[in-house]
Amino acid sequence: MPHEAISVFDIFKIGVGPSSSHTLGPWRAAQRFSESLDKRGILSQVVSIRVLLYGSLAKTGVGHGTDIAVQLGLASLDPVTIEVNSITHRIEDIKKMQRILLHGKHEVVFNPQEDIEFFFSESLPFHPNALSFLVTLQNGEAIAETYYSIGGGFVIKEGETSNSLQEVQLPFPIDKAEDLLHWCRTTGLSISEVVMENEHSWRTEDETRKGMLHIWQVMKDCIFRGCHTDGILPGGLQVTRRASDLNKKLLQEDLILITIVG
Repeated sequence: MPHEAISVFDIFKIGVGPSSSHTLGPWRAAQRFSESLDKRGILSQVVSIRVLLYGSLAKTGVGHGTDIAVQLGLASLDPVTIEVNSITHRIEDIKKMQRILLHGKHEVVFNPQEDIEFFFSESLPFHPNALSFLVTLQNGEAIAETYYSIGGGFVIKEGETSNSLQEVQLPFPIDKAEDLLHWCRTTGLSISEVVMENEHSWRTEDETRKGMLHIWQVMKDCIFRGCHTDGILPGGLQVTRRASDLNKKLLQEDLILITIVG
């Protein structure tokens, strides 16, 4: 089996959750599909669009926001840069207007309750996380593309045979923990130094450090937001947010401890 080179930025991705395979992956698939329509010069000819969710994506789709993700992806909104507080408003607008701005350019009639279909008992053979996009053009021509969300936010289009990740040759290939330990023992480098040497295959050390610090800041912002937001988690499962109450409890305990010690 060929070695597949994966960067730290493939492992630590910024995006809207809760799931990389059920939220981020379908979002990216929808983005790719709408972009492909534009590149082929047929975006303005689209008169209708349907989304089919299969197997695992169908069974846990609502709870993981798969239906929300594909709508935002079709509209070419990016999971890295979108203002999360705007998501509910955008989805409500699509539902109310019964229209979606495909690729952010072309408005199409779209009813999420009817045009996103959940096939709970059907799975496609390549991977359980499958979704298909079906569009009809003005001339009656039908176009369909199927994508697979294979985990970690990675997406493969049906029929693709190449993977750009395999094109990078790392100085220290690592498939398992033993490989990492081997390179550390052989070179005398620490784990972080081995990883950084591999990252040089994609970018400079300054770019890697800057990118990782950005991810760390986003993580801290997410933690802060979660610790200061009450109510119900999105997704339709009516799960009560717990972080805010736990944060208040811990801060109160710290205050009491400081008072006693003081």
